[in-house]
Amino acid sequence: MNKIKVSIFDDSLLIRKVLTSILSTAPDIEVVGSAEDPLVARDMIKKLNPDVLTLDIEMPHMDGITFLRNLMRLRPMPVVMISTLTEHGAEATLDALALGAVDFLPKPKINTENTLADYSEEIISKVRMAANTNVTAIKPHEESAHIVKADNPMQRILSARNTTGFSKLIVLGSSTGGTEAIKVVMKSMPADTPPILITQHLPAAFSESFVNHIDSITAMTASIPVHGQVVEWGNVYLAPGGLQMGVTRVNNQYIIQIDDGPPVNRHKPAVDVLFHTAAKCAKENAVCVLLTGMGADGAVGMQAMKQAGAQTIVQDEATSVVWGMPGAAFKLGCADYVLPLEDIAAKVLTLVKSGLR
Repeated sequence: MNKIKVSIFDDSLLIRKVLTSILSTAPDIEVVGSAEDPLVARDMIKKLNPDVLTLDIEMPHMDGITFLRNLMRLRPMPVVMISTLTEHGAEATLDALALGAVDFLPKPKINTENTLADYSEEIISKVRMAANTNVTAIKPHEESAHIVKADNPMQRILSARNTTGFSKLIVLGSSTGGTEAIKVVMKSMPADTPPILITQHLPAAFSESFVNHIDSITAMTASIPVHGQVVEWGNVYLAPGGLQMGVTRVNNQYIIQIDDGPPVNRHKPAVDVLFHTAAKCAKENAVCVLLTGMGADGAVGMQAMKQAGAQTIVQDEATSVVWGMPGAAFKLGCADYVLPLEDIAAKVLTLVKSGLR
């Protein structure tokens, strides 16, 4: 068996030792090198030819973002960022994902045995996933130019219409690779698009930064909703990290549901929670989208939505960083359309326009 070769780059000797110890317990992973300095890392990559890198953001001589930008330009390869769960860490990590990093993990907490055990399982899983990533689907890019939002009379008209009858509802789920995939979809959405509810697997510390990224590149208005909030046209609602988000219908309005329920498919928020609730209240008025992501979260929920009459779309394998979640839905036979990422927004708009009333 060919082992997955991993190199660890972090300015903390303790973190390097902890990560090396964790990854070395996996029989299919071999840590071939580690360093604190990106200048050393460049030569190490050439010499050792690792399959996966773990990369810290704060390092001497060259920060991790600059190193990653150069790496993805000269030698694209799977990179898992090791980030701090802070506002600054969230912004930097989202920048890293935009530049081509596959995924991220917080710094390990070594104060409790149970926490470290859970962390060990997660990082081993993510390194394995990274080694099998579709690197050709990773398209590094800097942040898109911000959209200048304008007051749109059509948006006001459609919002008023929404209070008096059934409304179209768009629900979207994603995980690994999803922060960039979502932005590709959202940048094409006009201000008068029906409401979009998004569940992306993210920790709580990242939610505010990510929703600001979405808001800056779409003509719609993106926010993190609160429990009981009325869903309105022209708005995008991102599930808050660490909580579950669903939707219900009261009279002729969709209402956001936020709760501190248990993880589903090991995720909180979970895509299946959103999809199952949308299947019950939106039925044939919903368009359901599942983008790139590791695992199978959202597949069973999409099946429920299709059975309820919703139109369903999954991202194709060629453009997915990881074809886990969309692939699982496809295998269940519940995908009406399998499309490249760049074509999904147009199909969503076609489907919602065909049923507006």
